[in-house]
Formats: sequence, structure tokens, C-alpha cells
Amino acid sequence: MSRFRMVAAAIIPILVLTACNVAASPSAPASPAGSPGTKFAGISVNILTFNGPQVAEPLQRRAPDWQHLTGGHVNVVAVGFQTIYDKALLDASTGTNSFDGYVFDPQWLGDFVGPDYLLDLTDRVTADTQLDWQDIGPFFRDFNATYNGKVYTIPLDGDFHMVYYRSDLLTKDGLKPPATWDDYMAIAQKYNGQDLNGDGEPDYGSCIAKKKGAQSYWWIISIAAGLLQGKGTNEGVFFDTADLTPLFGDNEAMAKALEMYAQTATVGPPDELNMDVGGTRGLFTTGRCALSMDWGDIGTLTPGTYAQDKTGATITPGWKEVLDRSSGNLVPCDGTTCPNAVDGVNYAPFASFGGWSGAINAASPKEQQDAAYDFLSYMSAPAQSGVDVTLGKTGYNPYRTSHFSNTQPWLDAGLSKAAADNYLGAIKASLENKNMVLDMRIPLTKRYQQDVLDTAVSQFLAGELDAAAAGKAIADGWNAISDEAGKDAQLEAYVSSLGVER
Repeated sequence: MSRFRMVAAAIIPILVLTACNVAASPSAPASPAGSPGTKFAGISVNILTFNGPQVAEPLQRRAPDWQHLTGGHVNVVAVGFQTIYDKALLDASTGTNSFDGYVFDPQWLGDFVGPDYLLDLTDRVTADTQLDWQDIGPFFRDFNATYNGKVYTIPLDGDFHMVYYRSDLLTKDGLKPPATWDDYMAIAQKYNGQDLNGDGEPDYGSCIAKKKGAQSYWWIISIAAGLLQGKGTNEGVFFDTADLTPLFGDNEAMAKALEMYAQTATVGPPDELNMDVGGTRGLFTTGRCALSMDWGDIGTLTPGTYAQDKTGATITPGWKEVLDRSSGNLVPCDGTTCPNAVDGVNYAPFASFGGWSGAINAASPKEQQDAAYDFLSYMSAPAQSGVDVTLGKTGYNPYRTSHFSNTQPWLDAGLSKAAADNYLGAIKASLENKNMVLDMRIPLTKRYQQDVLDTAVSQFLAGELDAAAAGKAIADGWNAISDEAGKDAQLEAYVSSLGVER
């Protein structure tokens, strides 16, 4: 049967960014020397991803180098975050198969693996010397890239939230980085309204993204996590593993998390409810925020900005209470309720998104599959990724052992030794935490989070719902999706994703 190589009308318009037409970045390495390779000569592949401009940027920048090495050609097809899932699923489910690979959210594997839309990469990755699979961190290798015991993606990025703070301000005033969310608010209130960058204008205590439809739902999960999960990763944060009861519901933990999220807006910019992560990052790097919560990007965006050598990073703050799931009430943390607490604080760093990852369309012709795989392997290999994770423009954060052990690329990117050690130390503290929160990775995850959760939280922040009503809206919406998909099947998928044996 003939196979369409052009993007179908059903998924147009999209922004097609052809890698060979992208101007070279000043910091991009020169193309490999030597004679052009021929391994994939005449083969062209289409890769769907995010139009950031982060995420697509390194794919576009490095595609000409890979083409020189192999003779293959890469078209990077970049679209908005809200549409990647729908375009990829529509393309695969209708058999259009315009894309040979996807660089997308590994959360969505539940929707793509079941119908056999993705190529099983298990044997390829373990035999691939270019990729160096064992160098990839255990969390990203064994959880993020793996589904039902098989590998379906190649990690290109490592994602989870951390808190950033103005180290110069806290040092001057003898303050410690926030350990709890109450600490966070106290520090934010202290600095809110002060001139923090010397431009004569009042600045903000906190900058946290809150715009609907722009990934802001990740932030409420990070704030709620330490109130909902206290006994380790396997306990889970989204549902009760006994019966799939939503923990994001009308209970004391969710009410407290929502109220804290709203409180941070009182010490933030006046238009914060309409601000995405790009906006808050810009405010922080120009010295206008004392605190922020973000992925690893701020650490690599500070060189050359006001915030250079004035920025510290720390594990996401925790709480001294945790939800008692039987009663729906908060109880104090102790050795039983929060066995991994530190100084009474239950930390639960959230692997929000988990990191952009590359997957291969199982329906593509074998020659396209091989070429797309080789390109993604090249992108993830230590030599290329070791540089890309140090550059703020890429949106990629560290995920390999070598990214932590080899600090020279971080210094080359403009970080001081102290800044690099602090930044990487905060990341390691998160990754090594036994109570780290794993992403939801079950069928229809996109609907649970990007539709129901995002909508209810936005309505709460806008004053349209109170905390109890918002919690109920989330729980009702999630229960409806679970009932539609089959509650027993969704429960099995959820507990399996956490490694829980039943």
C-alpha cells in the first residue's frame, strides 16, 4: 500500500521547520570534518516536536551535522505544545503516518504503546555503542523510557521541578533557601515590592507560571505532591492505588495546595495568571524575582544575564503534614506517615513531564525507522547531549551520569564552578530522593491533566471556583474519564506504572 510522505490536510496548518535551512547558531559546533557519509543517503525522515523555540532548536541545529555523517535528511515539524499529542495520535491512528518519529512527552506512552503505534527499541538501545545506554540515569532509562518492561523512547532531556532563589539576597540577609512552602511564602513576602535589580522599579517576591493551556498544571502538582505522597515513589500521588480514588479531589491536602498556589500570585507580577514559563523565566533572569519554581532551564539561562552568579537552586519545598487517605484529612509527618522526611519536612520532588524523549513510528518503512533511530541516538549520545543540556536555548536538562561527572561543558557555557556545583547538586538531591513523584502515565493522561486539571485550577485562580469546588471538579472529571476507559483497566495501568505488585 502506498504511504503518504506529506503531512495530511487533517493536521495542517503546522509549522514545518526544515533543518537544513536553519541558520547555524554562533555556539553550535562546526560540522564534522571529513568526507560526507552515505549510510542513509537519499533517506528523508520527518520528526514531530514542540515549537518552543526550545526543544526543536537542538534538533534543527544538529540535523546538518548528522546529514554530513550519514547522508540522511531530517525535517523537524514543530507545533504548539497543546497540539502535539493530538497530531501525533491522529497521524498514527488514521494510518496517515506522516511522521517517522516523535520527540514528545513520555507520559503519553499509555496511549501509543497499546495500539502498537511505537517501535520497540529494547534490543537497539542495549546494543547501540553510540547511545551508551548505561550512561543514562536509572530513572530516565528504567522508568521514563520504559513501558511494560520494554523501551520505547530515547531520552533527550531530564525534567523535574526545582526552586530557584536569588542567592545574593538570601546571603546578604542571612536567610536559608526555603525548606517548606511556608518558608517560600515568608521569603517571597519579605522581598515583594523591593527593587531587586537596581533599576528603581519595585519587583516581585515570586514568579510562577499560571497561564491556562501553557503547561501550568505542572506547578499545582509540584505544590501538592508533598501533601499527598509520603511513603515513597510507589505510593503514587494522583490516585489511591487500592481503588483509583482521585487524590486530587475535595480533601484538605488539595485545598491547602490550591490556596498556596493562589497565595504565590499575591507576591508576583500583576498579570501572572496570564503568564507562561517563558514570561516568568524572563523576569527571573532580569533580576525581577526573588524566587521561582521551574524545570532545570533557569540554571542554564542565567549566564550573560543579571542573575548570573546571583542564582541558587534547591529541591522543591516540602510540607510537615501529609494526607491521611482514609479520612481525607491532613496529619502531622512522623516516622510512619513520612518515613523519608528530613528534619520533619516531607519532600516530594516531582518529575514534571520527565523529559522530552524520542520515539519511532512502528508503521514507517524500515529504512526510515533506521534513519530516525540513528538521528535520535546521535542527539542523545554523550558528546552531543553533554553540550546541549548546558545551553538554556535548548530546553534540555541533564539526564546522563556523564552530565554530572563532566563539569567542563557547564563551565564552557558560562556557569561558574560554584554555580554549576549548586545547580547539579540540587538536581541530584531531587533524583536521589526516595519520595520522588512519578508522572501519571496511563491511557488518556492528556485528558486527565491538560483538560480537566488545567481547567479546574484556572477556574480556581480566576475566582470562579473555591478550593472545595475545584477539588470536586477535578475528582468528578477524573472519575468520568476512568469510567469511560474502564476503571479496572486504568487502575491496573496506574499501579503497574508505579511498580506496585498486586
